[in-house]
Amino acid sequence: MARRVTIVGPAHPLRGGGMATFNERLAHAFQEAGDDVEIVTFSLQYPSFLFPGKSQFTTEPAPEGLRIKILINSINPISWWRTGQYIRKLKPDLVIFRYWLPFMGPALGTIACLVRRNKYSRVLAITDNVVPHEKRPGDVPFTKYFLSSCHAFVTMSRSVQQDLEQFEPQKPSAYLPHPLYDNFGEAESKEVACAALGLDPTYRYILFFGFIRAYKGLDLLLEAMAQPEVQQVQNLKLIIAGEFYEDAAPYLQLIKQLQLQEKLILHTEFIPNAAVRHYFCAADLVVQPYKHATQSGVTQVAYHFDKPMVVTKVGGLSELVPHGEVGYVVEPEPEAIAAAINQFYTSQAGPALAYNISKYKKRFSWSRFVQAMGELAEKIKV
Repeated sequence: MARRVTIVGPAHPLRGGGMATFNERLAHAFQEAGDDVEIVTFSLQYPSFLFPGKSQFTTEPAPEGLRIKILINSINPISWWRTGQYIRKLKPDLVIFRYWLPFMGPALGTIACLVRRNKYSRVLAITDNVVPHEKRPGDVPFTKYFLSSCHAFVTMSRSVQQDLEQFEPQKPSAYLPHPLYDNFGEAESKEVACAALGLDPTYRYILFFGFIRAYKGLDLLLEAMAQPEVQQVQNLKLIIAGEFYEDAAPYLQLIKQLQLQEKLILHTEFIPNAAVRHYFCAADLVVQPYKHATQSGVTQVAYHFDKPMVVTKVGGLSELVPHGEVGYVVEPEPEAIAAAINQFYTSQAGPALAYNISKYKKRFSWSRFVQAMGELAEKIKV
């Protein structure tokens, strides 16, 4: 039977990075299951002094076939009340909140509390993080407030599941791996991708992709690029594709100090969805040198394009990348990252790893994710 579903979180016209993309793809997945779906998103996600990027809004066209209602101002309690009342009266069967940052706890928690007053809607939260990457005052009470307002939870890594159990051990929850990002178009040849990016296809390229923040370990990858094992790989360059979400100066200084200028392609601006496939299809290898993590949508983009990966042994990254089968899992140290990059090229493992990826990625379907969320919702007693 068709359900009425409301998803609360980042979506167009917010850029939102992976979260907006995820929420929009999730909405399509529910539609494919026959459900009626609306996304409720933000008119203001962050006050300007808290936003590290250049713009919170995209210039890309709205996704086709989705209803997106712009209601939430993260710092205006009146908008929280209006949003909660709107969803409460709508009486959806299922309300799905996306929770990633304690700063959002007061707004989203208040909305969820208001929705639950209809004593009908089941309220789930997809918790990207329970314990944030960067700690700030108020993290614990804001998180507790939000979690207490929900009926049940989905986590996409076992490390977050463990964190969640410290806060809400009695409520239903499910670990569901991050589904595949299959909405960036079909794969293209390296030659076509390089032409789109203005790159020489005779070079070998490894890729660091996504917003640049301290916990993502770009400095570790830069240090790895200076290691002798990587220096000896012929015609190798690192593509850094993503906007700085912190001061760029320390990274630029490190690049100069390590004399890596000729080894790098710096595309350090926001990467629109339409350009994502060019970066992944130009690359031989995707490297995620995170210092700590929960899960990463970059992994699922790499899977979509059959790209082998090097990931560090932190958070939930290693759960999705079987070592030696679809890539390499290493310690978050420059030497270990360098050794994996060298092994990839000297062993010529690319084709075998890509073949394994094409088989392994079938388990990360959106239909399976939606079905499991429905099964979790059935455990809720309103």
